[in-house]
Amino acid sequence: MPTYDYRILATGAVHEVKHSITVKAVTWGELCALGNLDPGDTDPASPVERLLSAAGVVRRNTLRNPEPPCGGGGCAGGACGLAA
Repeated sequence: MPTYDYRILATGAVHEVKHSITVKAVTWGELCALGNLDPGDTDPASPVERLLSAAGVVRRNTLRNPEPPCGGGGCAGGACGLAA
């Protein structure tokens, strides 16, 4: 399940919550319910905004197991240039 960062507009606090990609919290109360968070003193009706994160972007070709840069044969000095 993906993780999203949300900012509470009233306080500026940022919280990280895991939830389905099809769900989007609009208020602090909804976010608390999704992430099992303690609402504290913040009004549950306070609006929240989901922040953009580059961590959620994965290129299709990075999911494949590429050949090591040395072509699969042993590399001198360690594993493909890493010190032994």
